[in-house]
Amino acid sequence: MPERTPTVEIRGSREADALRLRTPMKTRAALLILWLPVVAWLPAAHAGAAAPDSRAAPAATMTTSAVSMDQAVKMVERRFHARVVKAETERDNGRTVYVLRLLSDSGKVWTVRVDARDGVVQ
Repeated sequence: MPERTPTVEIRGSREADALRLRTPMKTRAALLILWLPVVAWLPAAHAGAAAPDSRAAPAATMTTSAVSMDQAVKMVERRFHARVVKAETERDNGRTVYVLRLLSDSGKVWTVRVDARDGVVQ
């Protein structure tokens, strides 16, 4: 026969009723406290996962830019008499910058940066 652990039952006592009510509340409170950091972390993790790739230009940035990627490419190709072989969009201190890699007819390769706000070539 299995051994039974002796239990003490207090019936009709206000202390026993209060103890029964407080214990689940303490457990719930402890679980809530443990889950709060997880719940607080979820929106931040979701925002980080949804953040656009640094090479891709967000649509909102493109509409507020004074210079589009196409305009920057045409401007740089005319200015340097070279062909753009690679174009990327980056965020630099909150500003959108187009990073353009150029190839000249002589085979020289170099990179220029164009500020999307004002078209300044760096």
